Amino acid sequence: MAKTATRGRRKAPARGKSKARSSGGGLLPWAVIGIAAIGGIVAHDHWKSIQPMLARQSAPITRETAEPKPLVRKDVPPKQVALAAPMPKAVSPVPQSQPLPPAAIPTPMIQPIKAVPSPASPAVSETGRVAFGYCGQGAHINCVGDGGVFWYKGEKIVIADMASPVVDQARCDGERRVAFAAKSRLLTLLNAGPFTMNAAGKTESSGAPRVVSRDGRSFGAQLINEGLARKPGAAGSAWCA
Repeated sequence: MAKTATRGRRKAPARGKSKARSSGGGLLPWAVIGIAAIGGIVAHDHWKSIQPMLARQSAPITRETAEPKPLVRKDVPPKQVALAAPMPKAVSPVPQSQPLPPAAIPTPMIQPIKAVPSPASPAVSETGRVAFGYCGQGAHINCVGDGGVFWYKGEKIVIADMASPVVDQARCDGERRVAFAAKSRLLTLLNAGPFTMNAAGKTESSGAPRVVSRDGRSFGAQLINEGLARKPGAAGSAWCA
């Protein structure tokens, strides 16, 4: 009985210790909550000064979490990476301070050419073939004005080797009839076929003097032979006899 009593007495302090432990363990969470509340109040009051410090400390953490590092397996051998051949650097052209002059081109020696006198050129001749008519009040292009004057392509031609009466300047009826006949005959000769005109003097305001012929026969000589014209400078009073 004594042993049992002593055993019961010895166990009593153990119960007190368990109560103390349970009471101490219950106060620790409340202390942590109180400290956290006080820290939250202090952080709220000084939030403006604490915010930059938290941003600095959280920046490297967010970078490390945002960029995950690749996992390296020890049992897998590293892959062999072929090294790319280095690209040749482009060589920039060297600027030239002054442009280079062009190379001289050899020129062959030019031998002097002796001037050879050209033979005298014959009188300028022109061949004409157009349809003629009588000149009126309009433009004179290809037409006959009187027995010794006509227009060829707008140029006034005077037959140089003859002289015939003019209708508007006739002094008598006989001269007027000869003037009409010479005018009509010249129109017939010009429309009969191609003819040749040779220059017989300098062109003046009165017209260009020409010797008109066909197959070597002068129109002026034909009109003189037919009595419709006379040689230049001869008296014309015979038409008014």
